[in-house]
Amino acid sequence: MKSYIRIIDVSKRFKNDLVLDHISLDMEQGKIYGFAGRNGSGKTVLFKLISGLLKPDSGEIIVAGKKLGKDMDFPENMGIMIETPGFLNQYSAYKNLEYLAKIRNKISTDDVKKAIEMVGLDANDKKRVGKYSLGMRQRLGIAQAIMENPHLLILDEPMNSLDTEGIRLVRGILEKTREYGATVLISSHYKDDIDVLCDSVYEVEKGLLIKVR
Repeated sequence: MKSYIRIIDVSKRFKNDLVLDHISLDMEQGKIYGFAGRNGSGKTVLFKLISGLLKPDSGEIIVAGKKLGKDMDFPENMGIMIETPGFLNQYSAYKNLEYLAKIRNKISTDDVKKAIEMVGLDANDKKRVGKYSLGMRQRLGIAQAIMENPHLLILDEPMNSLDTEGIRLVRGILEKTREYGATVLISSHYKDDIDVLCDSVYEVEKGLLIKVR
């Protein structure tokens, strides 16, 4: 199958710290890829490179046949949650996602509500996001990432702060996302978190990508 994402001999350094060292990887459409590794191993940097938020020092990244930094700045049809989700604390979950949805104007208000309810939150709840627990904010971050049915979904530590029910919901969402043909990238400190979901799992260690399975 033709690769949806191609990472070709990519390196990234911050001052004297070589975070990614000439890594290459092809990822297919309609599969879930998991990346495990300790804090600071380079998982988040890799995701930022693929999403166009950082530029590699060398090498190239191609998404859906287009080179980042040349043919486009950011991948098209991408949903992303990297690090702590940021929201407007004075507004409700629905108002936050409605505001974001209007930027690209691709989905309806019903789609926004559906995404909120898929992660186990109440779309009609007027509670301000500033009053949310960490777990509720995490769920809302995932809802924001999936609401436009992206072709590429990147979730950095999606299970953080989630209870057992939240983890079950997120696993179901990711499986459905794979079923409609999206390419999904998720990371975790713990390989066990992603083993059950992923078609392929990689360890990020000392700047290298090591295939676990």
